[in-house]
Amino acid sequence: MRSLLVLVLVWLCSVMALAQKKSADTKIPVELQWRLVTNNHQNEFKALNEITIRNIGKSVFPGTGWSIYFSCGREAVPTQSNGMAVEHVNGDIFRFYPLAGNRDLKKGEALVFEYNTIGNSLNHSAAPNGIYLVWDKDSSKGYELASVTHGSFSDTTVQYRSPADLYNKYASASWSDLSNLPTIVPSPVKMQAGTGFFSFDAQTLVFTDPAFMAEANYLAKQGAALFGKPLMVSAGSPDREGAIRLVKNDLSGEAYELSISSNGVVISAGTGAGIFYGIQSLQALVPAVQWKNKSGGIQLPALQISDAPRFGFRALMLDIARNFQPKAELMRILDLMSLYKLNSLHLHFNDDEGWRIEMASFPELTQIGSQRGHPLDSKNNLPASYGAGPTPGKLPASGYYSRQDFIEILRYAKERHIQIIPEIETPGHARAAIKSMDARYRKYMAEGNREEALRYLLRDTMDQSKYSTAQYWTDNVMCVALPSVYNFIERVVDDIVELYREADAPLTTIHMGGDEVPAGVWEGSPACTELIAKDPTLDNVDDLWFYYFTRVQKILSDRKLELSGWEEVGMRKTKLDGQPKMIVNPRLANEGYRLHVWNNMVGWGNEDLPYRLANAGYKVVLSPVSNNYFDMAYLRSPEEPGYYWGGFTDVDKPFYFIPYDYFRNTKEDARGNAVKPDAFVGKDRLTDFGKTNIIGLQGLVWAETIRSEANLEYMLL
Repeated sequence: MRSLLVLVLVWLCSVMALAQKKSADTKIPVELQWRLVTNNHQNEFKALNEITIRNIGKSVFPGTGWSIYFSCGREAVPTQSNGMAVEHVNGDIFRFYPLAGNRDLKKGEALVFEYNTIGNSLNHSAAPNGIYLVWDKDSSKGYELASVTHGSFSDTTVQYRSPADLYNKYASASWSDLSNLPTIVPSPVKMQAGTGFFSFDAQTLVFTDPAFMAEANYLAKQGAALFGKPLMVSAGSPDREGAIRLVKNDLSGEAYELSISSNGVVISAGTGAGIFYGIQSLQALVPAVQWKNKSGGIQLPALQISDAPRFGFRALMLDIARNFQPKAELMRILDLMSLYKLNSLHLHFNDDEGWRIEMASFPELTQIGSQRGHPLDSKNNLPASYGAGPTPGKLPASGYYSRQDFIEILRYAKERHIQIIPEIETPGHARAAIKSMDARYRKYMAEGNREEALRYLLRDTMDQSKYSTAQYWTDNVMCVALPSVYNFIERVVDDIVELYREADAPLTTIHMGGDEVPAGVWEGSPACTELIAKDPTLDNVDDLWFYYFTRVQKILSDRKLELSGWEEVGMRKTKLDGQPKMIVNPRLANEGYRLHVWNNMVGWGNEDLPYRLANAGYKVVLSPVSNNYFDMAYLRSPEEPGYYWGGFTDVDKPFYFIPYDYFRNTKEDARGNAVKPDAFVGKDRLTDFGKTNIIGLQGLVWAETIRSEANLEYMLL
């Protein structure tokens, strides 16, 4: 028996070794290295890049018969160099391929070639990524390379920020009196220190008004994180000192009062939200080490706090479409938001590169729209954008929340008084939805059911329009002339409403996108041409914009929901002196639209756009790229991750932003240069009426470069 067991173990080891060898053999024995040669190549706004392809296998690597695909946020200029060519495929996907007659590479030999990209490459996020090889003889499958590396940045044409620069920036800061630093962030409206301490441990009781039982239970569970066991909760008045009391008073909204003395803690408010924020302030006073070590007791300093928020809408926008975040990480982010008393999570769950929530009516949206990889034809998965690589099904490029997952997330958010605002990105940035509905179309056409095939189709199959988006997509905009588009939106909205109903979670608005629809869209669509000819309110394709959002707004209002959108929803295209120009559209200003306005960058011409829209009557959520885009790189350094098209976002920028007058202390333009004194001359200031339309603020994290949970938290924090 022992001999048989040994033989079985040897056999298992052999099988495992063979499987590991087979897995390793699927990688192509090629080493690829990218390096930046220089920015500002030939005094143009271009970067010169160098690729080295080296054969590290035992056999000859063929000179032709293959392509290497890659993602890149910098647009590659079509180039031929040293037997190689580079060209654009779609979106952020490009490919290198050998020209006819390119030489074979023997073991150890290398091929070096150069190509240009538009703009400056300032960090490793600008380098090609998600690199894989496809053989011409089997274009349906992609293979990873054995080695991909990025060379060091040594560009002398760019002034990078050094540790010495940061030291000099903060050298004048005084750290002599740490007692003045806030213990609670955001700082309460009024906080007064008392004398003495309150001793808090696992035996501390929580007494609550029955109206606040949900908040009391939340506090009890936090006790388990602090002491290893939950606190005891009781409704009614305490029969002894040393308790935490949750008391109802006549304060309105999210206001609360917190009193800590040696006799106990009293949190009072008129609503559950107020009580919850009082609990968050109480938690903020707990020494950080306690959450890690779970010691026997805590001493909290005596104090009195009166607090209420300045803005009723305090949000984080999280993009899970470009790269996905697991359910556990999203819940962790909700915990973080609650600590900072944020009350809205704007969840960007669909875009060109992904659809991330299961919809009961359309399984194709997640079967196809949640998967990225090779092949690139978008029939069974979306292309390998943003570093996905060749294999579908791998996080973070692939993934989605099941209906049950999302219901659990909604309930978790509700417990923390956070409303999740879903975003259905339309009519642009809609490629995941378009390609998913194409799959549905093919399925029913194959069955001979043309009526059902057309019911939810999102594109005009005869459209010959030519356009390219800011992300280089050429086929990502819904055809707003098709009735099937509104059929689709209506069903998706109903699916979302049902999810919130089942979760018993609040839903007051749906964000309908409206971002970055490029010039040229709809111009070659017979369906759009026919609609414009029939409808006397439409003169040209630009008028289709408010036609679309008027119809979508009606879908939402019929369900007692408000329409939220990006700033372009409140804009219209026109001409000034014969040149195309975007202006505020007064036609929709009084429809109750809520606009999340991001475009205020110095030097782009729309420095005052948030204020112009608010002055015109639109409800505005300040979402400024100048200060609140947390996915931007921290500073100009090769080692700092993130994009930088909207400047650099360090720890200071979100804190010195002045909502009602950001002109006063906007310090940098998009390139990180100091703002000139005349930057805001002739720009509209916020009127008193406009102030009433600023409903809140939002921080934003776009996920093009976010490849892990750790990366997300680094950019956020």
